[in-house]
Amino acid sequence: MSPAANTPTKHTAAPERSLNQRMDALQKANVIRTRRAQLKRDLKAGRVSIHQLLLEPPEFLETAKVFDMLLFVITGPSGVGKGTLIRLLQQRVPELALSVSATTRQARPGETQGEHYHFISDEEFARHVENGDFVEWAEYSGRRYGTLREELERHASGGRPVVLEIEVQGARQVRETLPDAVQIFIRPPSEGALRERLIGRGTDDPEQVERRLEVAEQELAAAGEFEHVVVNDRLHDAVEELAGIVRGTLDP
Repeated sequence: MSPAANTPTKHTAAPERSLNQRMDALQKANVIRTRRAQLKRDLKAGRVSIHQLLLEPPEFLETAKVFDMLLFVITGPSGVGKGTLIRLLQQRVPELALSVSATTRQARPGETQGEHYHFISDEEFARHVENGDFVEWAEYSGRRYGTLREELERHASGGRPVVLEIEVQGARQVRETLPDAVQIFIRPPSEGALRERLIGRGTDDPEQVERRLEVAEQELAAAGEFEHVVVNDRLHDAVEELAGIVRGTLDP
């Protein structure tokens, strides 16, 4: 999971796209998912054989091969409750695998290597960047965080759908790299509610809270870019809506 940002610094972020371009990308992603689901049904029913696919592969076969599972990207501002929603989502959809991000920061007490993060050195992170190993990466407060392709491929090889919790700038990068990923934006019922949550969790001083709110204002303005938007007002309702989106994608 990528951490909450103070003032994120962009790196190789995708250029802004027009509304028509975003709508075209969403339509293309929906078509790919629909065709992939139909292909799986045809294979199961015997209407299509693996031999036929090898002789005449459809144009979307590469996407289907890489993501026999699906990738769900959950994003939104710091303090909106993404982590809590994902934990409850996994209880409702237990086949979901959570992608573990890589980071250059030191492990905190209670954190386990490979469970909370992949803790790596600055030099190793830089090598991954140079080799193009990250689906997305960003820098927060002097430390870097990113999603390794091998982390997603590890779950893909097991056929499990994956959920990825990242900040908005990372979600934009994933959208460019993996346009068929299902992107879900989590928003608070109001900016006032978000302020109360940030103060209430007690992890930031007042100055840090204000910085996070400044970033959140920019991120909330980006909600229209995303295919799905879930308002986290009542936790139970938000989880049910989120689970409905996931289930509707996994079982079209």
